Amino acid sequence: MTETLSKLQARRIALAAQGFTDRPHTTPSMRTLERTVSRTGVLQVDSVNVLQRAHFMPLYSRMGPYDVDLLRRAAERRPRRLVEYWAHVQALMPVALWPLMRHRMDHYRSERGKWGFVAADPGLEARVLAAVAERGPVTARDLEEEFSTGPRTREHWGWNWSDARKVLDYLFLVGDVAIAGRTSQFEVVYDLPERVLPADVLAAATPTPQEAVTELVRLAARSHGVASATCLADYYRLRLQPASGRASTRVAVDELVASGELLPVRVQGWKRPAYLHRDAKVPRRVGARTLLSPFDPVVWERGRAEALFDFFYRIEIYVPAEKRLHGYYVLPFLLGDRLVARVDLKADRAGRVLLVRGAFAEEAAPPETAEELAAELRRLAGWLGLDDVTVGERGNLSGPLSHALGRALER
Repeated sequence: MTETLSKLQARRIALAAQGFTDRPHTTPSMRTLERTVSRTGVLQVDSVNVLQRAHFMPLYSRMGPYDVDLLRRAAERRPRRLVEYWAHVQALMPVALWPLMRHRMDHYRSERGKWGFVAADPGLEARVLAAVAERGPVTARDLEEEFSTGPRTREHWGWNWSDARKVLDYLFLVGDVAIAGRTSQFEVVYDLPERVLPADVLAAATPTPQEAVTELVRLAARSHGVASATCLADYYRLRLQPASGRASTRVAVDELVASGELLPVRVQGWKRPAYLHRDAKVPRRVGARTLLSPFDPVVWERGRAEALFDFFYRIEIYVPAEKRLHGYYVLPFLLGDRLVARVDLKADRAGRVLLVRGAFAEEAAPPETAEELAAELRRLAGWLGLDDVTVGERGNLSGPLSHALGRALER
């Protein structure tokens, strides 16, 4: 008979799988970072810097305040542990995943990248690749004048990419170049894969497309703990159903169920069948108290967040200001095993202040929410190098939060 999990059990399983029950290290180290990334699998990269870059935040949420140079070392110095690729969307992933992405690279080569890019000059790709080989590591700006013709355009969501940048992006997607790091202005730095990735990773055998998908589904199941097939497919942006002989999540799930690694379960309130990883832990409690980035794996699949936490969440960056419900850059607040509030945050770096533009408690938020959130905001501000926290008037939690911060100062 298929086991049935309560929503509370599923929630705790999911949080444990994401590392929220790991014993904290007094001072987070590279070992802490590697353990954390083994839980999350990937760290989504995004350019928005209203508070902190997206890839730094999931580590903070699980490790607490840490030296961000740990992540830069892991991604940019030897022995390189992480590398950027289109693993979820643009994301940092363990270097060991590179061979599992070769089927995706081959697909992008056949499709001419994600947007069907074809250079007007058929020899441009070869010349740009030769320039990277000769001069790398390089940015698109380094090659722009030499390899771009005509004015930049403002197509595709306002991107203002030069020809050199478009070619480099294509070469990156197909695996002919790799990302060696980013500049202080967040510009991508490109180089040849053999100068970026460890030799043993590049020499690793290439799995078949279905072998790669099955391994990625296995990794997604470990990171989720319990999940529907749709959630498993979304984690590494895989095809759910078989189509024209291509690899699929459904085939992978069937294989992993047959081997006993995934156990079919029901979760109360879920409409879709679910799958429990055989190594998933079911903790009696989760003692978390932290803020989650909008790009955190716990909440990036919004339907899953709602099914697990009864938390309806949408990022409103692209919504006109007058139509936003909660704000521009809103972070869920995780307390214990529940999402109990959300706050619209901005780091005022010039004024050295963490601005809380709005604070909103969920309907069933516990009485201690304001006090706990105040403590977390102080901790976050300290990690960001900010001296104070100020709270605006928007939201039903703003008043209690202001009082809680004031009482903390009096103590």
